[in-house]
Amino acid sequence: MHPFEKILSVSKENIELELKYINEISWADFWLNPRRLRGSDFLMRWSQGVWSEKRLTDAINETNQFYAIPYGPSGTAPTDDVRAFELYFERLEAAGLGKIKRPDLLIFKIEEKSYVDNFLKDIGGSEELPFIVENELQSLIEKSIIAVECENSLWVAEKMPDYNKQMKPQKRLGGKMGLSKSAVLPTVIIKEEDRIPLHKWQIENKIPIHIWHVFFDKAYGLSLDQAEHLVKEGLIEPTIQTFQAPGGATTKKAIYKFYYHYAYPLGISTERPTLVPNYIEDKNGHILPYVKFVGGSLQINEDALKILNNL
Repeated sequence: MHPFEKILSVSKENIELELKYINEISWADFWLNPRRLRGSDFLMRWSQGVWSEKRLTDAINETNQFYAIPYGPSGTAPTDDVRAFELYFERLEAAGLGKIKRPDLLIFKIEEKSYVDNFLKDIGGSEELPFIVENELQSLIEKSIIAVECENSLWVAEKMPDYNKQMKPQKRLGGKMGLSKSAVLPTVIIKEEDRIPLHKWQIENKIPIHIWHVFFDKAYGLSLDQAEHLVKEGLIEPTIQTFQAPGGATTKKAIYKFYYHYAYPLGISTERPTLVPNYIEDKNGHILPYVKFVGGSLQINEDALKILNNL
């Protein structure tokens, strides 16, 4: 699968559930119903991903203790033009680098900011990072304290039906603590196809990876090492979901949903984003409407700051 299609692939279940629960948006504002248009769901996914990574980057940089930069292609690619976003991945594929998995963000101590900024200036900006082999990026990577894989969900975490529900012994887990398969609650998600390459990256670069999952009202974090431990202990089982790419292709993939009980509180939303109608017009004059995420801010939790300071 082309990297552009892979990064915008979305669970078919999530498309239905997430659009169903966004009651604030009036689809009647559009001349065309976006739910009937192939591509609109994926434009929203693109906007959602851009928004969540920027929220995390801004939140870290506002602490004045740490400095975050985009590192993986989803964060370094153009963010204001979906066509430019696609062409960026075409260029990445042409360079033979489209299938290389890297974490989305690198986090540094604030003392390294000048070094990082000068490094990025010398290479032509952060957008050039994915086109440089990592052997030539070691002087940058080794100064980071943590790498981050970003995930996001269109849910208000505290309003999810099984939020605050306590874990109980589960028969399917051999009596180990957990929740029912049908439970709807905040989780930190890791795709099975990302587990091995992320684990390999962590070992090769000697930098810990954490997964940061953003919801509308808060965010949670989980270290990759802790996630691996939970899987090996049989506390979290894979879930098989069908994903659909912008081109229409569907694939079944395993994902791991780690209950927020196992995660650390990463941040609290201090300002929610505004969801506004937007659209693009393709070369044939076809209008593709979608929801664009604008604004919003996140404040990093003190517990998360302690974790970062202890790395």
